[in-house]
Amino acid sequence: MDLLCRAYADASDGEDDGIGGSSVSRTKRIRSEGNTTDHISSTPASKFGCGPREAITVAGRYVSKRERAMILASSAPLNPDPSSLAEGTFSALDVPGDVKVLLKSRQKACLHGKDMGILSVSLHGHSKAVNSIQWSPSHAHLLASAGMDQSVLVWNVWSKDQKKSRVFNHHKAAVKDVKWCHHRLFLLSCGYDCSSRLTDVEKGVETQVLKEDQVLESIKFNPTNPNLFLSGGSKGIIRMWDTRVETVVHEYHRHLGPVFDVEFTIDGKHFISSTDTSRSNISENAIIVWDVSRQIPLSNQVYTEAFTCPCIRHHPSDACFVAQSNGNYMAIFSSRPPFRMDKYKRYEHHGVWGFPVKCNFSLDGKELASGSSDG
Repeated sequence: MDLLCRAYADASDGEDDGIGGSSVSRTKRIRSEGNTTDHISSTPASKFGCGPREAITVAGRYVSKRERAMILASSAPLNPDPSSLAEGTFSALDVPGDVKVLLKSRQKACLHGKDMGILSVSLHGHSKAVNSIQWSPSHAHLLASAGMDQSVLVWNVWSKDQKKSRVFNHHKAAVKDVKWCHHRLFLLSCGYDCSSRLTDVEKGVETQVLKEDQVLESIKFNPTNPNLFLSGGSKGIIRMWDTRVETVVHEYHRHLGPVFDVEFTIDGKHFISSTDTSRSNISENAIIVWDVSRQIPLSNQVYTEAFTCPCIRHHPSDACFVAQSNGNYMAIFSSRPPFRMDKYKRYEHHGVWGFPVKCNFSLDGKELASGSSDG
């Protein structure tokens, strides 16, 4: 014990002497005296220009150079992706006053069966036409948009100051479609650069790039397996991708025109595709119902009128889907064999006239919204 106490006392004396610049020689003199316990004391790391090591080094434990490098690398900040810009936040806590009033009034309106109020907001950020928008299924205040300006934007519509939360410029050409992932805060986008790109929205990092040999028009996640998605393009080829292995697992091809839209049924076993049949003069292939696993069409005579359909949407709970027709109406179809069209019911009084006008159901399926060519 006396020997150990003397060793610690000598080490502390060496540190005091270090102020005058003689700490190294003092340490050498102590070791020459044969004290075997002097390896416990050490000269401060800052004297060797290694200040950060002092915080990560434990006394009495040897840390190799490789381990030190790994610790320093893990603590270093990551460089931000230059193709993504973080402008706002994703917080849903900063709810504007008018939204709070509307939410309270909705509770009272539901109790008394009255009509609920409507709020609107104007979002400005794209420099060219917007091709696709979609609400996040898990974060009701987040909206994604894709445009001809090669960008994908994420909006926080509840934010008071900065509604534009993220700007992604990963695509090299115009972006045609964007979809939210079901089980995580990721975005899938596709466009004229012949690629589908998966992006981590929170980190602002592009995680996957899936290249194809055609311009991509539409994408859709499988509702029962979020690792699978469909992509349809200008050559009429529909491919099913598995994001876990980054490869095509199924391919669907009927040698028709470009694919306008793809949509899964509720169980994910079938999907509906809308195709441009203007070149073939055969209208019966405008809408095709496919079997996912067998890769065969179950019916190609679903819609026999002489119009193409730029948009297909399946009902959230019922076994039916609607098709936006260039005949300026939305037709209703059964999603069960033989997939017949309802000849006695359709939605009209809006314009399509060859424009890619979209439509969609509300989450409860009680309302159906559509755009119009006249704005």
